[in-house]
Amino acid sequence: MREPQEKHVLAAAALAKKPLQNCMNRQKLEPETVVRECRVPLEEAKKGPCRRRGRGRGGKGNAVRALEAPLAVNIQLGPPVSSKGVTFPRRPGFGQLGTKCIVKANHFLAELPDKDLIQYDVTITPEVKAQSVNRAIMAELVRLYRESDLGMRLPAYDGKKSLYTAGLMPFSSKEFVVKLIEEDDGTGVTRETEFKVAIKFVARGNLHYLHQFLAGRQADAPRDTLKVLDIVLREISNQRYVMKSLHRYDDILVSDMSSTAFIEPLPVIEFVAQVLGKDISSRPLSDADRVKVKKALRGVKVEVTHRANVRRKYRISGITSQPTRELIFPVDDQMNMKSVVEYFQEVYGFTIQYPHLPCLQVGNQKKANYLPLEACKIVEGQRYSKRLNEKQITSLLKVTCQRPREQEMDILQTVQKNGYNQDPYAKEFGINISDKLSSVEARVLPAPWLKYHDAGKEKDCLPQVGQWNMMNKKMINGSTVNHWACINFSRSVQESTARSFCQELAQMCQVSGMQKMISSMDLFVDALQEFNREPVIPIYSARPDQVEKALKYVCNTALNKLKGKELELLLAILPDNNGCLYGDIKRICETDLGLITQCCLTKHVFKISKQYLANVSLKINVKMGGRNTVLLDALSCRIPQVSDIPTIIFGADVTHPENGEESSPSIAAVVASQDWPEVTKYAGLVCAQAHRQELIQDLYKTWHDPQRGTVTGGMIRELLISFRKATGQKPLRIIFYRDGVSEGQFYQVLLYELDAIRKACASLEPNYQPPVTFVVVQKRHHTRLFANNHKDRSSTDKSGNILPGTVVDNKICHPSEFDFYLCSHAGIQGTSRPAHYHVLWDENNFTADEMQSLTNNLCYTYARCTRSVSVVPPAYYAHLAAFRARFYMEPESQDNNSTSRNVNGGGSNCVKPLPALKEKVKRVMFYC
Repeated sequence: MREPQEKHVLAAAALAKKPLQNCMNRQKLEPETVVRECRVPLEEAKKGPCRRRGRGRGGKGNAVRALEAPLAVNIQLGPPVSSKGVTFPRRPGFGQLGTKCIVKANHFLAELPDKDLIQYDVTITPEVKAQSVNRAIMAELVRLYRESDLGMRLPAYDGKKSLYTAGLMPFSSKEFVVKLIEEDDGTGVTRETEFKVAIKFVARGNLHYLHQFLAGRQADAPRDTLKVLDIVLREISNQRYVMKSLHRYDDILVSDMSSTAFIEPLPVIEFVAQVLGKDISSRPLSDADRVKVKKALRGVKVEVTHRANVRRKYRISGITSQPTRELIFPVDDQMNMKSVVEYFQEVYGFTIQYPHLPCLQVGNQKKANYLPLEACKIVEGQRYSKRLNEKQITSLLKVTCQRPREQEMDILQTVQKNGYNQDPYAKEFGINISDKLSSVEARVLPAPWLKYHDAGKEKDCLPQVGQWNMMNKKMINGSTVNHWACINFSRSVQESTARSFCQELAQMCQVSGMQKMISSMDLFVDALQEFNREPVIPIYSARPDQVEKALKYVCNTALNKLKGKELELLLAILPDNNGCLYGDIKRICETDLGLITQCCLTKHVFKISKQYLANVSLKINVKMGGRNTVLLDALSCRIPQVSDIPTIIFGADVTHPENGEESSPSIAAVVASQDWPEVTKYAGLVCAQAHRQELIQDLYKTWHDPQRGTVTGGMIRELLISFRKATGQKPLRIIFYRDGVSEGQFYQVLLYELDAIRKACASLEPNYQPPVTFVVVQKRHHTRLFANNHKDRSSTDKSGNILPGTVVDNKICHPSEFDFYLCSHAGIQGTSRPAHYHVLWDENNFTADEMQSLTNNLCYTYARCTRSVSVVPPAYYAHLAAFRARFYMEPESQDNNSTSRNVNGGGSNCVKPLPALKEKVKRVMFYC
């Protein structure tokens, strides 16, 4: 029974966790009996081949003894192979550091029912794939049979195979007949289809384990029960929204305002002209243009306009490689052929005006089904799921951006307007939803002191409200730039303008603390000579379509002038709208020439801003191997769990191709700190892997070499080696921040990637198993935190958002596991989104304060600006590196659907590898 006063508010992390017990009774209609799976605590699971030794918290001996096999191929270490042997770390207490305050969260308390939750299986014949049609069938069934056969039950349906009710229906199995009247797309003709719907009892839900979980007496969320509540809450929202804005976690409702872009319902020929940014009425499309158009249109629904009142709808599968005038197709079984131009003229009296353009391919690609561009219009109301360009993002933000107070009011008004407590589904299932935001205890962590070079007027700095500037400061480790050059790809920038910009930038680099390498002879002339203000060769102007030729010309010319010495830095001035030019420069320079580059847009060259130049100098410095600032506590060895023993901090992320890209690989990136105790420099590695594969495949790998036999490698191993080369010490502790993992993938990612870390360590040295802390970083959630009093300026930043450093680890977090929300940045526009951190593995025994403080402090070391950032920098850098690596793939000029295919149905995938980064590039923060 539910305790009368028992109320909880739980956050996102808890919901999608894989359960270790089943809370649905799959016996017949008997009293609930639950068989719980045997769970092995993590510490016990590791006994055997490995054991902990040394002193408790973070001691030097705090390592795990490895198997006696330094180069074994199939090493079984550390994590168990099944989620049944894993329990995530329990919360080590609540944090105490910082100034206490109250914030409001967009979590609304939902009191849960005492009723039984019953699950039924649904089989619809003939089978329907569209969930919208399934829902229409079920809605009609409920309308017809609720008062009779369903016993007045109002079921919640997931649109697929499952139906849920609050209490039993009068049958255990029954078949219904439902007739659905559907309108044929665009023709106006209606047809009646008969469906048979079989409903069969499956299981009885038990809320006991949910209450145990919410009380912290059970580690794992009862997923089956939560799924039922989720479907019920979504059933409530389905009646109100085109795009669902309600999300649920345990006994809360998370309400957030979401925005998205929709495709403008234009004639297709106009849409194509907009995509390409040019007139297409007179010239055929190039191969590159055709590929661009195909990416933009694939999956989009269109309606025909050449058949008077008949507006039949089709989904685009591709576009033809030939122009319309060359297309022919069989018109009968005897394979008599007819051209598309002739067919449309004879059958529809439609004269094709643009026969030089390709046709749309619609429906099944195996069967020729052509539609001319000019005979189609985009159907209204389609969500645009592909990546927006910079201009589109700016436009969307102007329309949707809301200050925190406005967003809070909108959320409250939406919840109150929806009247969930009056909703028939809420009443049916006994769910009572509060209309007030949750008040949550929070703390504002102090900002860390930052260290700059002693040569500057200000040798250290305490950021104020998440930001500071470079005035009177010099980079703590300015890099050296002897030889640089500049290429101007912008027609509108004259050579004199480009020269003036370069001189201003070089001066800013000098002022900020970068230096020019000086020889012994130079010391007698000017001991304070700094960043070389003159390029090796005069600024070279080139056309964007000659990018590779221009880059190699400048490199070779500089090489000859320098008598064998290489160019160190290349500045590139780009047009504001430069298409693939930026990506081409990065690909050629970083994987072919081994050259560090800094690109600048034309608009910044004309409008020289001191702030812009300062930010660019920060980027140049770290790309050239310098440091901008470090935590003062790092230099004085006062960072818990980092300063006591050599510690390496990893960041990892996987970026996936945009929707519609069915063959492009996913890109994984891993970065790792290369300095200790500073933990500021991060080297990065990237790799391509199978399409939409989230597990990072190249963390550790082995292969057979004819000469050397079995060889071990992978990104973790390489970065551990480079750490030792850079610091002279091997890491004795590993902290791993993993970005982009959803709750449903926690177990899978942890088991696979922690195992890879273990194997990488063991491959380097016998018994080498430094303790690992594995933390998932999440930004794609709907939790928002608001100031308790928007009028109190001391509790908000300039944008009205909560103060940077605000951390929450109670009430809206997991009841027993180690997670927290941290808003580490100051808002600029809109409502800040806190990052959610969930510790999945912790052999270093972090306290809550240690983990939260370390994460917050690292956010002040981001290299590209003088602001704290919203995500811990190692994870941020991994995201940047993965995004950069997408440019390394060869430019797509032909249709190619075989880039990434599963070879044998198992874990092995044939993916074209990315071109390797040059050694000079991967040692530095090239991705900044």
